[in-house]
Amino acid sequence: MKKRDSIDTSVYTDLIWKNDSIPQEFYENYDVKRGLRDLNGKGVLAGLTNISNIIARDPDGNPCDGQLWYRGYRVEELIKKYRNTPFGYENLAYLLLFGDLANKKESDDFIMTLSNARELPTNFTRDVIMKAPTKDVMNSMTRAILTLASYDRHADDTSIENVVSQCMQLIAVFPLLAVYSYHAYNHYDNLESMYIHRPQPELSTAQNVLTLLRPDSKFTETEAKALDVALMLHMEHGGGNNSSFTTRVVTSSGSDTYATIAAAMCSLKGPRHGGANIKVMEMMDNIRENVGDIDDDEMLKAYLAKILSGRAFDRQGLIYGMGHAVYSKSDPREVIFRKYVEKLSEEKGRMDDLKLYRKVESLAPEVIAEKRKIYKGVSPNVDFYSGFAYDMLNIPRELFTPIFAIARVAGWSAHRIEELVSGTKIVRPAYKSIMKKH
Repeated sequence: MKKRDSIDTSVYTDLIWKNDSIPQEFYENYDVKRGLRDLNGKGVLAGLTNISNIIARDPDGNPCDGQLWYRGYRVEELIKKYRNTPFGYENLAYLLLFGDLANKKESDDFIMTLSNARELPTNFTRDVIMKAPTKDVMNSMTRAILTLASYDRHADDTSIENVVSQCMQLIAVFPLLAVYSYHAYNHYDNLESMYIHRPQPELSTAQNVLTLLRPDSKFTETEAKALDVALMLHMEHGGGNNSSFTTRVVTSSGSDTYATIAAAMCSLKGPRHGGANIKVMEMMDNIRENVGDIDDDEMLKAYLAKILSGRAFDRQGLIYGMGHAVYSKSDPREVIFRKYVEKLSEEKGRMDDLKLYRKVESLAPEVIAEKRKIYKGVSPNVDFYSGFAYDMLNIPRELFTPIFAIARVAGWSAHRIEELVSGTKIVRPAYKSIMKKH
């Protein structure tokens, strides 16, 4: 496949740096909340939502153990409620979309509806997904989402009934878009064997991901449940996260469902948002290569300090998987997911790897506290362990962020629907011009 050459723009680079660089003090002088967050890390209030809530401080404003709520329910209680069913993700998708827990009949009907919708238009896999395959599965998925609008006679209808139908169909087919896009890349770029499995109607979203991905379609109960829990923990995280806010912004303009979800995909694929678990995996690989004895706490701590100072790994000065924009003392998602990772580690014989993660989890906050001014505490976030879990599930790294998207499309859908119901204005914040007149 012939790749296009990029345009040589070196002659313009100096002009860009000269005219587009804005001094840091200007933001402080004009009291601009960069990233829509104040200097203490608190988000600027931009909207209201009934969908979820994140709590990281107690009523007195002090950092506390993190809490995540879906529609008035603690996420810990929801995980516990659906621990004995493979359809945890589906039941929480119902809760996010419609605001109430489903009874047995409502749950069965919803799961059946998703199952019946889990198919792509005739020849779509061949004509769309298999064309122009790329290692960037998120880009392939986004292209496919936009193309699906061409198959929808009511693509531009933004009535609630139609949007709910479109969202449920997208929730259903996201596993196919992700896994088939990976298979296309793996076949044409990596020259591996091609196999395309059809989704099984009796299986859950998590089970179907593993079925579609693996040559033999086999999986264990522990594997499927770990992935189901990962989807439940990643499916929603408030209206202020970058991709959900993108969903709100694009919805407010009156755009269609396909364009809105595609925009959210473009946001999620950014490494500052959806790619953190890949960076954790790469960092761990780097630690194994450069620390002579990973059982030596002092040696490991010294190397983490090098990473934090920008003298090791990718030289960005970040210990990936540690800290969160909102949470302080703990990320409830990480606390929950760690238990499933431990069980998966036992089944897969990866306890030595788990030992390294536990050591970094323990030592990194000490290193960060010594080197940085921390205003709210630091702890591991859910992405600290999620990449390790996906690796144990033999999910390739190219699919790590798409797995996040498979989960989060339910949250995006809920925010799109809520914005359509309650939003009355296009989202348009202000930017102050500091342009010089000539």
